[in-house]
Amino acid sequence: MALQALGPRVWPRLSQFKPPVLRIPGSETLYVKSRHWLGQSQPQGPGLRTRLLITALFGAGLGWAWLAARAEKEQWRQQQRMEALRQAAVGQGDFSLLDHKGQPRCKADFRGQWVLMYFGFTHCPDICPDELEKLVQVVQKLEAEPDLPLVQPVFITVDPERDDVAAMARYVQDFHPRLLGLTGSKEQVAQASQNYRVYYSAGPKDEDQDYIVDHSIAIYLLNPDGLFTDYYGRSRSAEQIVDSVRQHIAAFRSILS
Repeated sequence: MALQALGPRVWPRLSQFKPPVLRIPGSETLYVKSRHWLGQSQPQGPGLRTRLLITALFGAGLGWAWLAARAEKEQWRQQQRMEALRQAAVGQGDFSLLDHKGQPRCKADFRGQWVLMYFGFTHCPDICPDELEKLVQVVQKLEAEPDLPLVQPVFITVDPERDDVAAMARYVQDFHPRLLGLTGSKEQVAQASQNYRVYYSAGPKDEDQDYIVDHSIAIYLLNPDGLFTDYYGRSRSAEQIVDSVRQHIAAFRSILS
């Protein structure tokens, strides 16, 4: 009976319940209900343009550092190469030869000029013409750059028995108007070849008294002081030699300035 006196129990309506609230210090209130969660704005990071700019700048920095390290390494290798060449004492002695016009020539005649020099012989069937043609291409490419000095091309024979003044004159005219052909006696040619560490040896003669001369294959670079500066083997292309000569000229100018 007491329970009836109390009357029917009144239950609260469901609408009176509020959704639970999760509070995180330092942030806005986050509602558990999905509609409230989706309705809140999200914190935004850097824009796309900013991220792309940062990435580009970072990449550029890495690229610059790589190029700088590569240039430093190449400079070190060049210095090591030059030191090895100086120790080899190439081109230290003088020479006395005749040019293709019959005029006497010595090493001092080329002071003040950059010189590209090749040792070969006029009866060479393929290698010498190819190397001289490459040498001429280098000279022509350098001539096309007005800020660079003229480079003197020189061809020294290792076959003085057949390559006299007249033979050299006929031969050099087919390559470049400034190509200078040098010849001399066997002793004079031997001295010049020895100075530049050039090996050569005449092979056996055939029934026509013809023969091939085996010899070193290299193009030598001399600076205006007459000093041997670099050499280029058969595998080096004309473009590679041009780049190397440019670098040597720039380095020589920096020393003088």
